[in-house]
Amino acid sequence: MVQPSVKEQIVLAAERLFAEHGLDGVSLRQISTAAGNGNNTAVQYHFGTKQHLVQEIFEYRLPELNERRGLLVARRRPDDLRSWVECHLLPVLEQGEQEGSHYLSFVAMLQQYGRRDVFERLSAELSRPTTDFVERIGTLLPHIPEPLRRHRIAQALAFGVHAASERERTRARGGHVLPFAVHVGDLLDGLVGFLQAPVSSTTSSVLGETVPSEPVLPFHP
Repeated sequence: MVQPSVKEQIVLAAERLFAEHGLDGVSLRQISTAAGNGNNTAVQYHFGTKQHLVQEIFEYRLPELNERRGLLVARRRPDDLRSWVECHLLPVLEQGEQEGSHYLSFVAMLQQYGRRDVFERLSAELSRPTTDFVERIGTLLPHIPEPLRRHRIAQALAFGVHAASERERTRARGGHVLPFAVHVGDLLDGLVGFLQAPVSSTTSSVLGETVPSEPVLPFHP
């Protein structure tokens, strides 16, 4: 088994502590200690600031997630809403099954505290798979008018992350969870149903009074 580098140990320790206590509830000194580093300035030496460390967590996790998404799309050639949602979300759900993973709880924490700035700082390369996914499934929901369509997609993705993070935390404390295949199937059923649900006349009537906002990238890993 390959021993993690000092930087990797710091990233993993930060991911866990941020997931448990939030960005403001953890100091760089605490992260150094949790990473098993006796040098209290190790985090500053390798990452400079807490913000850079947060970005490094995404730099560490997202390349593998995005590669897995690309492989699924190439292998399954999705052509309907459910298959596209599965190709995009399955790697995220699989991440939560890895022993010692705290990534989904970390992302859910950022969503909970409205830290959109963190997601907006992601490089175009890291965020492009999510941008492309949102555009792709938007074309599969022509009956949902904007800005409701993009808002609904963002809500679906956020719910998927929170459901996966709750499972991740439950597994970490030894709690009971559904078999993974059942969990995935049930979650996809719910998300696709939510995305496809028709807009009621009541919602349509008030939607016409809404001033469209500039579309933004969902809070999503």
